[in-house]
Amino acid sequence: MSDHMITAGRPGAAIRVPSGLLPTDESRQQGRPDHRGRRGHAAHRRRLVTQGAAPLLETAVILPARDEEAGVLLALESLAAQSAPPALIVVVVNNSSDRTEEFARRFADRPGVPRTVVFNLPDNPHKKAGALNHGIDWLNRASGGLAGAAKYLLVMDADTSLHPKFLERARNVMASDRRLGGLSATCLGRTGLWKNLWQRYLLGMQIMEYGRYARGRYRLGIHSMSGAGSFYRTEALLSILRWRGEVFWEDYANLVEDYETTLALKEAGWKVTANQHCIAYTDLMPTLRELIGQRERWGRGTVDTLRRRGWTKHTWFSITSMVLGFAGFLYTLGWLATWTGVIAHTGFVMDPVWLCLVAFWIAYAAFRTRHLGWKGVLVDVLMLPGLVFSTVRAYWFVSSVVKSYATRVSAWK
Repeated sequence: MSDHMITAGRPGAAIRVPSGLLPTDESRQQGRPDHRGRRGHAAHRRRLVTQGAAPLLETAVILPARDEEAGVLLALESLAAQSAPPALIVVVVNNSSDRTEEFARRFADRPGVPRTVVFNLPDNPHKKAGALNHGIDWLNRASGGLAGAAKYLLVMDADTSLHPKFLERARNVMASDRRLGGLSATCLGRTGLWKNLWQRYLLGMQIMEYGRYARGRYRLGIHSMSGAGSFYRTEALLSILRWRGEVFWEDYANLVEDYETTLALKEAGWKVTANQHCIAYTDLMPTLRELIGQRERWGRGTVDTLRRRGWTKHTWFSITSMVLGFAGFLYTLGWLATWTGVIAHTGFVMDPVWLCLVAFWIAYAAFRTRHLGWKGVLVDVLMLPGLVFSTVRAYWFVSSVVKSYATRVSAWK
């Protein structure tokens, strides 16, 4: 069988692909490597995973991108700037209507960057999960099986850029424990993007939210791998591929493919973790409407997944955390309402009990946000900015639960 060469990234850098395994133009337009049905794809993927030999590449990257002309170059350049660059980048342009593909191909044609292959799926019904599986399918076909593609696979969003040592550190973490199937990025929000005082507040609260959340994720068995940046052991993905025929579950009801895949890894017996030195910087939502839309999708998708899975050893922590988080908000709201009512009725009195409670809150707030700098400590100590943001969070949490039970996913954009 003759071989074809796909060249992208730098002169002379190519992947040798057996003829007949190259995606055709027609199949690209359909968003799949060929026209077999979904069940046929699952069986075909299982056959492919048994054909692999020793890994050919250390790290490959799949980068799905939908309408990301503003950020895709930043994401790709952060990969090129890695202290241990990836051997291959697969960009899957997914249902885009802007110039994302054009900018990705410009990067691929630049000399001195990692080898880059760009696909365009103009009509992909399975959204991000379908785009990721398309990239995995291509690696399967180009390498005679996923086991022959790469030792590690990084999946990252196109609105995200990585710390220059992300891949180097991620490999070291994965090498420390053979049972680690996935390493999640520690996501931090990009700063300096606000244009007015309201955006400064909204983006600042998101930065603090990401910072607090990241601080508590450095442990095994994390709630969810981050869609912004997830570093997988190929062997772990193979176990899911053999089990169900696809790594990322392709279903219109799967709104949080990162969380669903995290549960699948755990159910397959793999560990997942996060590391404070594996940092990804991601875009934040500049308007309240976009923020609520994003969080409702995350929250509703998580509730849908938990409802399908039920109470298990892998879901109990997530369920309990959601319930306790909402209960904590109601407690804080009730405490403030009681305090306000007492002051309105009796006037402000220097009661030692209240003073102790206030002092405790100031100390606690300063302690939990000390790693965010003095501005973060000040905002948390003032309480009101955080309470307003917590109220918005409570709204999208409640609306996510209600929509999970009362609406169909097909009604969501």
